[in-house]
Amino acid sequence: MLLPIFGHQSTEPEGPTKGHKKSRNLKTRIKSFLSNLTPIRRTLVFVVILFHVFLLWYLTLTIAHNLSLSLSPRAPPNFQAGESRIVVNIPPKTYGRLPNKGKSNIPLKTYGSLPNKGVSNVSPATHHGSLTEKGVLNLSHETHGSLAKEGVSNISSTTHGSLSNEGVLNISPETHGSLGKEGVLNISSTTYGSLPNKGCDSGRVYVYDLPTMFNYDIMNNCTEIEPPADKCDKNLNHGLGPVAREFAGMLPESIIPAFYWTDMYWGEVIFHNRMLNHQCRTLEPESATAFYIPFYAGLRLRKYLFDNHTAGERDWHPEMLVKWLQEQKWWKRSNGSDHFIMFGRMTWDFRRRGDGDADWGTRFLLMPAMQNVIRISVERSIWDDLEIAVPYPSIFHPKSEFDIIEWQEFVRSRRRNHLFTFVGGGRSKIKNDFRAVLKNKCLNESSVCRHVDCSLNNCVDGKTEVMAAFLDSDFCLQPKGDGLTRRSVFDCMVAGSIPVFFWRGTTYLQYEFSIMPEEPESYSVFIDHDEVRNGTDIRRVLERYGKEQIERMREKVIEYIPRFMYAKPSRGLEKTRDAFDIALDGVLRKYKDHMQSGRIGTNWNKI
Repeated sequence: MLLPIFGHQSTEPEGPTKGHKKSRNLKTRIKSFLSNLTPIRRTLVFVVILFHVFLLWYLTLTIAHNLSLSLSPRAPPNFQAGESRIVVNIPPKTYGRLPNKGKSNIPLKTYGSLPNKGVSNVSPATHHGSLTEKGVLNLSHETHGSLAKEGVSNISSTTHGSLSNEGVLNISPETHGSLGKEGVLNISSTTYGSLPNKGCDSGRVYVYDLPTMFNYDIMNNCTEIEPPADKCDKNLNHGLGPVAREFAGMLPESIIPAFYWTDMYWGEVIFHNRMLNHQCRTLEPESATAFYIPFYAGLRLRKYLFDNHTAGERDWHPEMLVKWLQEQKWWKRSNGSDHFIMFGRMTWDFRRRGDGDADWGTRFLLMPAMQNVIRISVERSIWDDLEIAVPYPSIFHPKSEFDIIEWQEFVRSRRRNHLFTFVGGGRSKIKNDFRAVLKNKCLNESSVCRHVDCSLNNCVDGKTEVMAAFLDSDFCLQPKGDGLTRRSVFDCMVAGSIPVFFWRGTTYLQYEFSIMPEEPESYSVFIDHDEVRNGTDIRRVLERYGKEQIERMREKVIEYIPRFMYAKPSRGLEKTRDAFDIALDGVLRKYKDHMQSGRIGTNWNKI
């Protein structure tokens, strides 16, 4: 397009003149030209000039954009030009490589490398990860999962699964799942059961500084806890016991530091240590919602349960504790109704009704002063509203969320050669002992049942036969223990084996606050013990479960592992609540419920 020419053309001859003369003549000519124009024509000239400037700017941008597209990588097929979506497909059994075009497929042991643009590059020292820029995945040791912007994944230990917008993945603590087509999240059954920590919304806890005779002296006099046995190694690692190095060669080397030979009755020490370091502990009793009494009642009782000890000896420490508590200002304020205690033994060991020396246990819980105190124990009375049941300490104590995920993947991928297993021995002193019934049934079905005889010292610390049996079997038979509950239930489930119960009180009626799944059939099998005695074939019952159903049930067991284990760090895990955290939250919730119903300072058992 050409500019129109108005006025007379110059008749001045062109010739070789100097630059500054040309500039001066040009300015004079422009001024003369514009002065000869009418206002309307002058406006029209300016409009035409502006149009040419705009046209030049537009052409420059278009050329630059086309040049950048020709130099950049092409969008993946099935995506429209300019879309920033990324497809991530993380199946339940994989964790680590991005093989092509932004698709994530992460196996346990490969931890992956994608060298460029949408490709994961994971060094041996970095395990789980984050997509940094434009789809490049860097998996760090402590991170596990969220896609931020433009397909960028920042996978933190706090996140495990949801899509927000434009293909952004934010993975919540309760889900792991997979991303399907065009950024759509498909959540698999791998929800891992990790409950997020909720801070201190429910309140804070004051820990009594008891005289050492009630806790540390008991623990430190470890040779007297269960004479003639020496229990001193159980004090290692804040009550978790020694590291189970005997699992070397059987378990992945990287996960062995998460396993300890923990005594099943050492829960009082574990709880005390965790409570001392808990984020919701307060040093100011005025601001406390609840008060924790760190008395090692179970460890103290253990010494006096056997041999020739009197009822008075068993009751002496509890009586001294009650006397001390009743002198405390905060006890007097509420009559103990905002106090709680943890027992590492069954509640029945503290409910002796008679006063004869031959009667079992102590009468601690039947003392009038204890009637308002909330009790945590490894087996509760289902008729007592003040009691909360917690899992027995097992042998798995992860130090991080990564330990949990690594162990879950290991037990999920195990090849299991036996249909079921039974760990235990017959007890000849008990008439019609049900364990002997199960032992005989297992031995008679040796092609499908693996038996570990605990009467031959196969189940003591340092022996790996129990773990090997559970890892090798789809199902594990779980009769009741000395009470209704049994530590073996949790050893079995930690190994990814599906428990078979014969009494409903073993698990179904014991645990609250989501420690176990609400639907028993989703993770376990129930066969009434009387039916077994009357001839029900355990093998035939278990063979009715198909492969897919067994996998679903095992996945539910694996999902709940974080909820019934006790973490290694004294402060717990950063973002995952374990059995201790769930129990403490249950105490505060129970106290709040009773406070709202007006039960504070009264004998709740009589209401």
